[in-house]
Amino acid sequence: MSGVHALQTHADIDSPLRRAPASAKLAATLAFAVALALVPAERWTWMVAAVAAVAVLYRVARLPLGRSLARVGIAQPFVLGVAVLALFQGRGLAVFLAIALKATACVAAVQLLAATTRFDDLLAVLRRARIPEALVSTLALLHRYLFVLVEESSRMRRARRARTWRAGLWETWKALASVIAVSFVRSLARAERVSAAMRARGGGGS
Repeated sequence: MSGVHALQTHADIDSPLRRAPASAKLAATLAFAVALALVPAERWTWMVAAVAAVAVLYRVARLPLGRSLARVGIAQPFVLGVAVLALFQGRGLAVFLAIALKATACVAAVQLLAATTRFDDLLAVLRRARIPEALVSTLALLHRYLFVLVEESSRMRRARRARTWRAGLWETWKALASVIAVSFVRSLARAERVSAAMRARGGGGS
């Protein structure tokens, strides 16, 4: 699978959520995250209900369940890594569950927004909301070159698999660490070349 395919947002799937205005979806996602953050840790049933509500919206959006769960699962190690710190304080288990459920629901909501909304539409909403243009332009450039980075990483993984005869777990992790390290170095080099090219054109370059 190419990097472009890996970042596709199911543009071919029609649904009521996809047809909804980007501004309404962005506002609803932000309101959902803020409201969920204000829910007390003892109200864990509300958090479960929030996760269930997002799951229902995924069904309404007609998104593939397996791929959607995989994308949400990518963030779970980070979510659990933060939530586990709560186990060392008072009411640790309750706070741990609250953080895990809240973060999972918010990550799923953001993934839903990304899967049902074109990024250009989100940028247009941010501009209408008078978000500083420097920040909007930075997000636009990040989104544009993210595809290049993913494509580069995909090619490196394919080349690594072609040269690796052993498929043990340790070898797989070593290969992945090598790909991440080289991708980071290449990303810095590419960023410097892009920056130099933009300065040469007087700061422009879309």
